[in-house]
This record gives sequence, structure tokens and C-alpha cells, in this order.
Amino acid sequence: MKIAVPVKDDYQIDSHFGHCAFYQIFTMTDQNEVMFVETTDSPEGCGCKSNMAEILAQKGVQVMLAGGIGIGAINKLKASGIEVIRNCEGDAEQQVLRYLAGELKDGGSSCSSHDHGHECSHNH
Repeated sequence: MKIAVPVKDDYQIDSHFGHCAFYQIFTMTDQNEVMFVETTDSPEGCGCKSNMAEILAQKGVQVMLAGGIGIGAINKLKASGIEVIRNCEGDAEQQVLRYLAGELKDGGSSCSSHDHGHECSHNH
């Protein structure tokens, strides 16, 4: 299984999916241990307007642990076969392990606007 996490430079989950520094992709063993971690650069701009979902899907990602994320980005990820768990926070690797232990559930709410005044809750 591969799990992607949008992170800041300090490897903490970024509260704004579309503005993260980069993505960490955790490849897990069948025993839910971290086998490999790679990083992928974040594209410029809003997550819902980028091709990040397709890039992550091509890398085999099945789950995205995100902080704040708009419905447009969620729809693109889901259309690419990636499950989205919202409202995650803290250290990326710790949250991946919590997810695998069944301790993380989808937060259930999405960000509807950006700090920069443009909406990201639209569908593409």
C-alpha cells in the first residue's frame, strides 16, 4: 500500500493541501511497516487545479492523509482511485502509522475557501 501526505518543510502535515511544500509517499509492507519513503514536489497553485491526483495515482498511491482540502481536490483524488482522509495533523509518519492502526477516520469537513480569497470547492 502507498499513502501520500502533503507536508511542510518540517514534515508536519500541511493544513492546506494545495499549498504544501511537497508530498511524502509512504510505501508500506504487508505488516504495516514503512518500507520506503519518497518525496514528490508539489505543483504550483491550487491542488484542485493541478494534475497532482494523476501523478500520485501513477505512483500507485491509494490513500491521501490531508489536513484542510477542498472538495474539488477531493473529487480529483477520488476520480483517480485515491481515498482521502481529511483533517489530519501532526507528524506525517506518525499519522500514517495511526491510519494503519485504524486510529484515523475521515474528518468529514472540507475547506471551502483559501486564505487568498479564491474558492477551491468547485468541481472540475
